[in-house]
Amino acid sequence: MKVSFVIPTRNRVDELRAFIRSALAQTVRAEILVMDDGNLESTATMLAGEFPQVIHHRLGIGRGPAFQRNRGIELASCEIVFPLDDDALLVSPRTVEQTLAEFDNPRIGAVGIPYMNVRHSRTVLQRAPDAPGIHLTHAFVGAAHAVRRDVFLRLGGFREHFFYMGEEGDFCLRMLNAGFVTRLGAADAIEHHESPKRDTPLADRCGRRNDVLFAWHNTPCHWLPAHLGMTSVNGLRAGIATRHPLRMLGGTLSGYGACWKHRHERAPVSSAIYRLHRRLKKSGPVRLDQIESVLPPLPF
Repeated sequence: MKVSFVIPTRNRVDELRAFIRSALAQTVRAEILVMDDGNLESTATMLAGEFPQVIHHRLGIGRGPAFQRNRGIELASCEIVFPLDDDALLVSPRTVEQTLAEFDNPRIGAVGIPYMNVRHSRTVLQRAPDAPGIHLTHAFVGAAHAVRRDVFLRLGGFREHFFYMGEEGDFCLRMLNAGFVTRLGAADAIEHHESPKRDTPLADRCGRRNDVLFAWHNTPCHWLPAHLGMTSVNGLRAGIATRHPLRMLGGTLSGYGACWKHRHERAPVSSAIYRLHRRLKKSGPVRLDQIESVLPPLPF
């Protein structure tokens, strides 16, 4: 096997079936691990009957995507892991092969794979500029990324108390602080068919909560008050814009409660890395050779 797929899933049998078929059609041989956080027997029945080569792990109920991905990447046997969502589709058989070739520099800890949210638009997101060089971004999205397994595990993987939403950006910043970068890919795009079963209220609450947690865990002391203040204001603005102010306010307040609960886990990144992360987030991609002097030496 050359790569591992880790697929977090929860009671979405049809989406999971379609994804596995697209994974098996890739030009690269792969092991497939399904991390099942649901309670449907039909998931197990489908996998055993249609895809006996797939490894099925039943994790119980409600542990969340961060937990599912962490356990799956621990169990994976290959150096490069694709922890993709179950409602994604690899419409091109060469996407994995193309992405593997983009791990061609030891500083690359993850690759954000181009993708489309096809229920909303055919616009390709997370694609590298059509120019020479290794182009970097501040974070990948969960639906479309690949990681270097040893880097992921040595940095502790995703923070599981994030549960859902925002754990990717938190991990990418910690990775940057250790000297590893997130590359924008140029592979054939993944189609993300965002499931109609998606829990939007949960996503909104967790999103606001985890914005606060992100700041608490990672922001250097002298920037922390301003970062937390703007995070709170932006959460309220989002609530007004979506006409769900109480939902967003509740998420923000729960974030401050979670900061107290996890107060001993604060580990701010360096000031130089924080500034670099903000630059990547606000101004878009930069080439690795333009910022490599800012990065610390690789730890392993």
